[in-house]
Amino acid sequence: MFDFDLPWWELIARGAIVYCALLAMMRISGRRTVGQFKPFDLLVVMLLSESVSNSMTGGDESLLGGLVIAATLVALTVLIAFLTSRSRKFESIIEGSPVLIGRDGVFFKDVMKRCRLSQDDVEEALRGADCPRLKMKCAFLEVNGSISIMQNPQ
Repeated sequence: MFDFDLPWWELIARGAIVYCALLAMMRISGRRTVGQFKPFDLLVVMLLSESVSNSMTGGDESLLGGLVIAATLVALTVLIAFLTSRSRKFESIIEGSPVLIGRDGVFFKDVMKRCRLSQDDVEEALRGADCPRLKMKCAFLEVNGSISIMQNPQ
């Protein structure tokens, strides 16, 4: 239970590699992947975590091995939070930046397609903001996957 099956440093390396690989995959997959979870999205995240668990442990089922990996993941999260709070460029790489998806009542179809947004998504955001399309000043796809609507003041 307390004996490592692998060297402690290998557990840290495995945890760090999987963390960085998953972070890169989530960034590549786009904002809507990590935005408000629908049941399908949550299922994908749960299966993703299960699929990489063995690659982190390398067969080590010890209690200490699990704690070393958990500590590694927490440490990496704290390190990335520290770096993103200190560097705008690093923050942009890790978290991205908002994308303008519409202006003056017109949505940019090519931008929506690239961001994998459906017409239903933007219509829902307009209803949520209680904003008729003609009164929309700007619409942004935020880094967390939500859609923000700015209304014309008139």
